[in-house]
Amino acid sequence: MMRGLFIGRFQPPHWGHVWAIRDILREVDELIVIIGSSQFNYIIKDPFTVGERIWMLREALRESEVDLSRVIIIPIPNIENNAAWFGHLRSYTPPFQVVYTGNPFVALLLREVGIEVRQQPMYDRERYNSTKIRELIIKNDPTWEELVPSSVAKIIKEINGIERLRIIAIGEAEPHKW
Repeated sequence: MMRGLFIGRFQPPHWGHVWAIRDILREVDELIVIIGSSQFNYIIKDPFTVGERIWMLREALRESEVDLSRVIIIPIPNIENNAAWFGHLRSYTPPFQVVYTGNPFVALLLREVGIEVRQQPMYDRERYNSTKIRELIIKNDPTWEELVPSSVAKIIKEINGIERLRIIAIGEAEPHKW
């Protein structure tokens, strides 16, 4: 069985993520989707909890009729030692043969330990970009909803994610500065 791995922060999951996962599943039997930086939440770069991201991603994939029996979602916290990162990653996952990434640094780390790396499918990265989506939410620009599956927009509203992002953006979510 060919198992692939795809890494993202999914803050929030958007159509580009969903389409990439769908396309990768045409090449592998099973896909491990890593939710990176799982320990971060309620900050401008990472406003959603790992539980919320898992929920949003599963619902986005379900909405897009992706076979969830072929997808394993695993949250992984960051570590500070880049040389030890692959061992850290490997300890959280079942075996995999190939990694899909658009991050040259991740590709470098994986190639150095002999893992096959393939370029992840990209879809209009200027448009489908979580940073841009968060900025649109903060600016009260309703076009953000076109960039994410409707299930993701619904969850963001349900968890008061719009208000959360706006409050975080004014800088009150930085306890190290209190």
